[in-house]
Amino acid sequence: MSYATATRAPSADELSTLSGAQLVELVAAQTQTIASLQHQLEWFKRQLFGSKSERLIVPPDARQLHLGELITALPVAPEPRKTVAAHTRRVGRVDATSNADAESIPFFDESRVPIETIRLPNPEVEGLAADQFEVIGEKVSLRLAQRPGCYVVLKYVRPLIKRRDTQTLHCPPAPTGVIEGSRADVSFVAGLLLDKIGYHLPLYRQHQRLTDAGITVSRPWLTQLAQQGAGLLAPIYEAQFESIRAGRVKAMDETPIKAGRAGPGKMKATYYWPVYGEADEVCFPWFATRAAEHVYRALGLSPAQGSVLLTDGYSAYRQYAAKTGVTHAQCWAHLRRGFFEAQPVEPQASGEALEQIRALYAVEAAIRERKLAGEDKRLHRVLHAKPIVDAFFDWVDRQFERQGLLPSNPLTKALAYGRERRAGLEVFLNDPDVPIDTNHLERALRAIPMGRRAWLFCWTELGAKHVGIVQSLLVTCRLHGIDPYTYLVDVLQRVGQHPAARVAELTPRLWKQNFAANPLRSDLHRFSG
Repeated sequence: MSYATATRAPSADELSTLSGAQLVELVAAQTQTIASLQHQLEWFKRQLFGSKSERLIVPPDARQLHLGELITALPVAPEPRKTVAAHTRRVGRVDATSNADAESIPFFDESRVPIETIRLPNPEVEGLAADQFEVIGEKVSLRLAQRPGCYVVLKYVRPLIKRRDTQTLHCPPAPTGVIEGSRADVSFVAGLLLDKIGYHLPLYRQHQRLTDAGITVSRPWLTQLAQQGAGLLAPIYEAQFESIRAGRVKAMDETPIKAGRAGPGKMKATYYWPVYGEADEVCFPWFATRAAEHVYRALGLSPAQGSVLLTDGYSAYRQYAAKTGVTHAQCWAHLRRGFFEAQPVEPQASGEALEQIRALYAVEAAIRERKLAGEDKRLHRVLHAKPIVDAFFDWVDRQFERQGLLPSNPLTKALAYGRERRAGLEVFLNDPDVPIDTNHLERALRAIPMGRRAWLFCWTELGAKHVGIVQSLLVTCRLHGIDPYTYLVDVLQRVGQHPAARVAELTPRLWKQNFAANPLRSDLHRFSG
């Protein structure tokens, strides 16, 4: 029996038969197992009870006084005083919702939020004739209100006429909707998609809300609307994805989503492979597995000249870079995570690594503060970040020379992760367009795990593709400061009549330039405005 790979503790009788060398081997194996289990336990405790942030919190200097201590320690000069004549003054009554306060602290956009005016009678004028008082002004108070399930039914009344000269009947046709033959207005389709995918409100909950509002529709009808609406947006999604592929710098990651049935009570484990382009556009292509071939299918085999792909350490991206010749940049946040998780086992060495990486991020913060770009940004990184990077990898080499670090030790794994990927981690130093990490992509794809907590899975693979299509446009709208509801109402109407060769103009980035100033509206907006 090899005790280096033992899965159970030997009994007392077995221990009595072991030689000294076997006891040493057993103790080493058990020590390694205990360290590994302790690391796993610390990780689970942090997931359940600890902070999820990986920021390095610098403890305050014990020699530094707190603000309150500093104030009490300084001599306080007496306030200058002067004598005034005695008088009394009425205490002012301030209405927190008065007109003046409403103007100084606005809390809504009057161009987008409907306002219903309620005029309150003044009891003092009761019984007085009109010539016995005059209105010299008014005060306004504002209250935020809500209607449960604020749905509206548009009732189109079309006159049917008979011409006396020709004796023929004439009636204007019913307005056509974005989904032919459907009784859903474009505003309802846009709201349905936004509630489900943007605000993670499943269709069955929307169905409950409709029922509570007095509207009787079937849940399959809502499902069909969502599918047809996403189908209308598919060409815009493809145009946006093509724009991302044509860019030089891209970031890519993968995140799981359960989609499709794998058997009774089981769902398939599938993946979104989000891609973030240099023009602040993001797409969520869906694939059934995490196989490396999907990187080729998503990005293609003919990338733009000088392309850079920024990713984590997954080997599929390295294979793609080797086959296509793109420069493979690596993420410093993923490297930092390894040292962060090694702190409970190796606090001193992990702390040293985190301090050095923190200094590197301080350089990036200075670049953002000074708004450097292009060659100025590259020179600043070379002058300030490159010495930190060189010192960090020298420190990594010295750590490997230490004795006593087991291969299974979390610190050893973090050190090996960094040393194996040094070339990719240094790409950002000489390319100002390459970010230091993939945090911008991590923030964009956060919509997917947030949705998983609400609707858990997609019932079909087609549903997963549709979620990726709509989520790509909604997240990109957020990145460009576009109201997603206004955008969806416009493009759902425009996509059917827009030239196919110019469909890229309907992607959020270009739509903001071309159509945001005068978007297409629903009849609900035009006739109620």
